[in-house]
Amino acid sequence: MKELLERMEKRYRELTEILADPGVFGDRKRYKDLAKEHAELTEIVELLKKHRQLQKNIEEDQRIRQESDDSDLVQLAVGELEELEVERKEVETKLHKLLAPKEPGDDKSAILEIRAGTGGEEAALFAANLFRMYSKFAEKEGWKVDVMNSNVTGVGGFKEIIFLVEGKGAYSKLKFESGVHRVQRVPLTEASGRIHTSAASVVVLPEAEEVEVKISPEDLKIDVFRSSGPGGQSVNTTDSAVRITHLPTALVVTCQDEKSQHKNKNKALKVLRARLLDQAQKKQEEQIASTRKSMVKSGDRSEKIRTYNFPQNRVTDHRIGLTLHSLEEVLSGDLYPIIEPLCSRRQEEALEAEASKPRSRIGS
Repeated sequence: MKELLERMEKRYRELTEILADPGVFGDRKRYKDLAKEHAELTEIVELLKKHRQLQKNIEEDQRIRQESDDSDLVQLAVGELEELEVERKEVETKLHKLLAPKEPGDDKSAILEIRAGTGGEEAALFAANLFRMYSKFAEKEGWKVDVMNSNVTGVGGFKEIIFLVEGKGAYSKLKFESGVHRVQRVPLTEASGRIHTSAASVVVLPEAEEVEVKISPEDLKIDVFRSSGPGGQSVNTTDSAVRITHLPTALVVTCQDEKSQHKNKNKALKVLRARLLDQAQKKQEEQIASTRKSMVKSGDRSEKIRTYNFPQNRVTDHRIGLTLHSLEEVLSGDLYPIIEPLCSRRQEEALEAEASKPRSRIGS
């Protein structure tokens, strides 16, 4: 980290000199790119300067504590040391976050797909629990949840539900949720009180914009049909449901939650774009994976990532060995104690990768 910061500080000084050259103003695009890089490095350099000053003050107070004969001065230095240590840690945390390279899609909204797995009706009810959990988390973050498609079971569970979590940075926090989630509890239908194990899978995709994924109309097969549901007045009597098949990849997306065929088509295209973008990114990641292993295996969706144990009020994230005895709070949307350590682990990994790059890569 020290070497990386020194390289960034050197690049910052170089950019300051370049931007002061009147000749650079002639090339507007180059000037804009250099000014953007300079602005990004400014916050890092300012924090680095602050860290150095804090370190200098800490060393001075430590010297006073060890060498001074003035008890009042020593007491003052000890009290100040505690404050300085806290402030230094805060600066280091900010530096770590700024240094960790952003991953593709981190600033985007997220599309989540939850599907009931092993466990029948109990798995479908668990899928509904997960949907509520993510909805509550989105509410805490001030994000909007928009259901794009759902397949409801008779007792209020979901065989499948696809929804958009709309908000800046939603994908950056929710991307670690991809994988198999397992629940251990006594189902309501179990008379003998035996604990059952069920599962649901979660897929998290960054919302793709039209400019990122080009879809040719010739590659699409669009079918319309009448929406299905549990019955009652909510069932559409018109052919408003839409099924889109992407012929080159055989991906199929169905949306039927809206009463408007046009709205269902737009939602289906949004999900299709996200899946195609994810497919392209996965292909790229597979090439990169041959050179390094991910410390947090968010991409391997076949892997069990978390267990929710009701009898013991326990949630365990198996990727980082984290166990919390606050199941109700987690299912009510308090995901921060899980998401923050996962984010920190990924940042550490990204920082190590950045620091190992050849010198020529930074500022090139």
